[in-house]
Amino acid sequence: MRRLVLAALACACLAGCSSGMFSSSAKSRTAEAQPEAVAPPKPRDARTRAKLHTELGAMYLSNKNLAVALEELTIAIAIDPDYAKAYSTRGVAGYYVREIATADQDFQRALRIDANDPEINNNYGWFLCQIGREQEGLPYFQRAIKNPLYETPEKAYLNAGACYTRLGDLVKAEEYVQHSLRIAPDNLQGQLQLATINYQLGHYDLARQQLGEIFRRAEPSAEALWLMVRVERQLGDRKGEARYANQLRRQYPLAPETQELLGGHFQ
Repeated sequence: MRRLVLAALACACLAGCSSGMFSSSAKSRTAEAQPEAVAPPKPRDARTRAKLHTELGAMYLSNKNLAVALEELTIAIAIDPDYAKAYSTRGVAGYYVREIATADQDFQRALRIDANDPEINNNYGWFLCQIGREQEGLPYFQRAIKNPLYETPEKAYLNAGACYTRLGDLVKAEEYVQHSLRIAPDNLQGQLQLATINYQLGHYDLARQQLGEIFRRAEPSAEALWLMVRVERQLGDRKGEARYANQLRRQYPLAPETQELLGGHFQ
């Protein structure tokens, strides 16, 4: 948002500077020729304003600006207390600031308002899996997946796969991740999740191959590098292990994965 404001100010400055090249009479003629600027109408109904604040909150949340995200989402709820998506998004933000009980209440309020919304069901299932209530979370993914109006079912399949991985059911986990990748084959997070499952199954060569494809397509995350370190260790490639360990320490010195590496927690 700040970049957009700065860009607008920069454009205004350029327009002012160029106007100095004209004589005063030219300025007058130009002003007369231009129609009067009309400000865009401001949204008046509560739902539209709540939706705008929710979208802002989601944007700040994706940028890890949690305090501002929570502020925007709380404003959205104050404007329209019956807007389910605002509660659901605030539930996600609440998880990240570790306000677990409050986040749970937000999700439940969202579902009371709109129990059929697939994105809300997916988000709540994800939340329950993150806090160790995996069995409770799985039915919410199913509700999202079965909704024919859900535009991004690959998200629910992927989250369900992660949930089954946490439960140790790697066969089910792979089934759901593969289904997600059939819908969105270029999803790098899905490919990383599949590599993780293959690592846990002991398919180290396949996991290395899958990680190598990810590394060719994008800058590897701390999670991907840490997995590659462990894959190379299992394959007995000490040079590869050292290379990726150094890259992890250099690029992500404060990441939890780096702390696992430094603590020697390879399992």
